Amino acid sequence: MAAKAPKWANLDLSQVPNVKTALPGPKSNELHARCTKYFKGLSGQVKLFPVAFESAKGCEMVDVDGNRYIDFSSGIYVTTLGHCHPKVTEAVQKAAGQLMNCHDFTTDIKTRLVEKLADILPGDLNGFQFYDSGTTAVEAGQRVLRAATGNYEMISCFYDYHGKTYGGVSLGHIRAAAYGPTRAPGMHMVPRPDVYRPMWTKEDGTIDTDKYIDFYDEYISKGTVNRVAGFVLEPIQGWGGSVMPPDDFFPKLRKLCDDRGILLMADEVLTSTARTGKWLCMEHWDVVPDVVTMGKGFGNGFPVTCVAVREQYKESFESISASSSYGGNPMACAAALASIETIEEEQLLERSTHLGNIALERMEKMKAEHPIIGDVRAKGCLMGIELVKDKATKEPFDAAGEMVYRKAFEKGLAWIPAGHILRMSPPVVMEDEVLMKGLDMIDEAIGETEKELLK
Repeated sequence: MAAKAPKWANLDLSQVPNVKTALPGPKSNELHARCTKYFKGLSGQVKLFPVAFESAKGCEMVDVDGNRYIDFSSGIYVTTLGHCHPKVTEAVQKAAGQLMNCHDFTTDIKTRLVEKLADILPGDLNGFQFYDSGTTAVEAGQRVLRAATGNYEMISCFYDYHGKTYGGVSLGHIRAAAYGPTRAPGMHMVPRPDVYRPMWTKEDGTIDTDKYIDFYDEYISKGTVNRVAGFVLEPIQGWGGSVMPPDDFFPKLRKLCDDRGILLMADEVLTSTARTGKWLCMEHWDVVPDVVTMGKGFGNGFPVTCVAVREQYKESFESISASSSYGGNPMACAAALASIETIEEEQLLERSTHLGNIALERMEKMKAEHPIIGDVRAKGCLMGIELVKDKATKEPFDAAGEMVYRKAFEKGLAWIPAGHILRMSPPVVMEDEVLMKGLDMIDEAIGETEKELLK
């Protein structure tokens, strides 16, 4: 029997969503105009729908005009346990009143956190360092890979996302002129398996994972200088659209890395700590990476991230200048430890798995009913719906994605756009009925979009 949603986060669906004004409302527009007179570089979702939020609790968000929304974003994969979880809030408040920062000196709360991490993480992942952003953790993870192997080249995958520093964007898909005309030296990118859009298939049309692994092996021999330190990738692509790998991919990639003497780094900033129903997403395939980055939901909204490494590599932290000003401060450690304890106490790994299962069943029904839904996927509370102009050709339908995003937001659903792929990351404390209500709103928005765009 699935764990129940905790009562503190329950929503009254007669009261939420509740849209009182045209969206964005007048106070949102006024506040947004004042702020953006000075504040620049907003995300795509804010540019598409510039509401100004005032408060949130559990799975509900409220804007400055008093409009109330169901949260299907978790602050973009961050508030996994719901907004302002009482245990996490209390832990941060206590730490803030006791000791805010002492650089990287030892504290009781940090000690208890690393002991807890060593207990819950798979295999011998028992060396840790803390940071204040996912990008910083990814940069540190790369330094560990180089220090542990003595090599310097990296391999990453098309459409992965690893942050916005030069090292992060050199691993990922994102590109901008400000980063320069080239990636950092020694950075290589390869295709990764996408079950819905496979590059290589078997005779029966299903994805051929072996062809990807064979290509990697050949590319390492011919496209690198054989000084590859690490293979770095997201277990499930977040920014790329909740793209799930075939189940045989990571075990085969683990073997290739072992055969080649290459370390495997899983960027789990987005997928860790209950988001997919496991502590680490890689546990779905019984694969233990050599290096892992954890973030976003790790502190349930407090800016704290982690680099975890296997036993034999943890001394590499000593040679990379691993410490940072904010990493592992008492408030951060308190947020992370309280989040982990909450997941255990409220059985939220099981809860996340349950929500993913019922969401996928509902989305499969939507797929059968709507001509523009090409694919649906979910693993725990990481979900996606891919919109296409034609199910046979699978041509992406970006205009539909933007329209569905706006229409559902106007109904009171706060969520995430991604071009033609609709991304959903509801808090794992959400009730079944609230999840179904959110999917109903998306279903309605897709139907309305089809009427407008398929005339």
